[in-house]
Amino acid sequence: MKAPQDQIQAPPRSLGSVLRRLGPGMIIAGSIVGSGELIATTKVGAEAGFFLLWLILIGCGIKVLTQVELGRYAVIHGRTSLSGLNEVPGPRYRVNWLLWYWVIMTLLIITQQGGIVGGVGQALSITQPLTSQGREYNEAQDRVIDARIDLALLRTELEGVEEASERAGIESKIDAAKKKLATRQKHVKEVGSPHDASIWAGGLAIVTSILLWMGHYGLIQGVATVLVGGFTLMTIGTLLLLQLQPDWAISQKELLTGLQFRLPPAVENLTRTPVATALAAFGIIGVGAAELIMYPYWCLEKGYAKFAGPNDGSTAWLERARGWMRVMRIDAWASMAVYTFATAAFYLLGAAVLGRADLNPEGSEMIWTLAQMYVPVFGSWGQWVFLFGAIAVLYSTFFVAAAGNSRMVADGLGLLGIIGNDEPTRMKWSRWVSGMWPLIAAGLFIFFKAPAAMVLASGVAQMLMLPMLGAAALWFRYRRCHEQLKPGRVWDFFLWLSVLGFVVTAGYYIYSKLPW
Repeated sequence: MKAPQDQIQAPPRSLGSVLRRLGPGMIIAGSIVGSGELIATTKVGAEAGFFLLWLILIGCGIKVLTQVELGRYAVIHGRTSLSGLNEVPGPRYRVNWLLWYWVIMTLLIITQQGGIVGGVGQALSITQPLTSQGREYNEAQDRVIDARIDLALLRTELEGVEEASERAGIESKIDAAKKKLATRQKHVKEVGSPHDASIWAGGLAIVTSILLWMGHYGLIQGVATVLVGGFTLMTIGTLLLLQLQPDWAISQKELLTGLQFRLPPAVENLTRTPVATALAAFGIIGVGAAELIMYPYWCLEKGYAKFAGPNDGSTAWLERARGWMRVMRIDAWASMAVYTFATAAFYLLGAAVLGRADLNPEGSEMIWTLAQMYVPVFGSWGQWVFLFGAIAVLYSTFFVAAAGNSRMVADGLGLLGIIGNDEPTRMKWSRWVSGMWPLIAAGLFIFFKAPAAMVLASGVAQMLMLPMLGAAALWFRYRRCHEQLKPGRVWDFFLWLSVLGFVVTAGYYIYSKLPW
């Protein structure tokens, strides 16, 4: 993929000019702050409390080194991630083993996208139900959530009481609260699950398909920046304001508990342990495996490689490549700062509110449950504040991920020999895939109707992909990097450490699933 001479540009020097050249990282952040942060991270906080904050922070920071190595390969060689991964040694049939696993992972990513568009559909069906059954269902779910919070608060109150008669009184209230909850849950089943969320998800998928068919890089970058930035700032603000609420404020002891390398205790009534949920989330929090592969595509589309130009062996090319790689590194680290703050804020909100109230976001109640994180600060407006943000961020994730994955899928089809492997053919198929992707995702949600489980299934596939990408990053570093553009020993040390972290995480997950 060689650049014409008139596309070659000198890299920016001043901080202001560098900042104007950033962008791929924010697009990646736009595809992250949604399924990973809003759904998976808060679910981990709800199940594990503050115990796994350390794992969430590591999950954000550990992947950026691999991200930069993949970006470095793209800038030096002007080639996509999949074409680079296809060069990695190993078994081959048409393409190598890494690309075949990528095919499997991508099929599950479409399922994840179905969970995301389903979450948007749920949020829209709450704000604007389309049927009388939908309105009745909303009211019934509201009463169920209220009953669950009342029950959780009574259980919390019981923990601090020692006097026998007072405990007996609270236990009596707990029994009554359980009966009220059971009655309200029964009413929800009697109402039945409406089709409002599915209708909204289907309509949204059609609109997204049209936008992606017509859209360009600037539109995608602008949408991602505005939506992600707004909701991220609001979430961080909510977390800060939570500290003014005595009943919900996060104590220093709780934060220290979260930063210690400890696992949470077992939780009753969970079909999976909090650690299993956290490891599944590990694959998609921060930069997921899919976003790692996607990042160089946006770097190429932004122009970092063509601005550097083809490697002609000259000192001028070396200086241009070094300068544009500097821009790429700043872009990657800046995006890491954005999604790390966002991830930590979502996790702490989930632990402080959902964990204490014994609320676990899943199934048809996922959006209802997540909305409770904002109620302590915003009161009765909390649900509406959350719904607006959830619609914005989840849709941003859906939109950007569909755009990025369409580019990868078209590239993969070319490498597999299914379509021509020239750039015009890939661009044409990228438009077709981007148009079909939202429709397939919405169809999967309509069939499964389990958005949280759909997101976590993709998380497992991406978490298992991370050691493979780490190995590929090491291969790029030592076998495909220009001698004068290689990083130093400190970088190499942390790169090896991050790959070791990928291996340990995936290995522990596999170990935990073995029938001992």
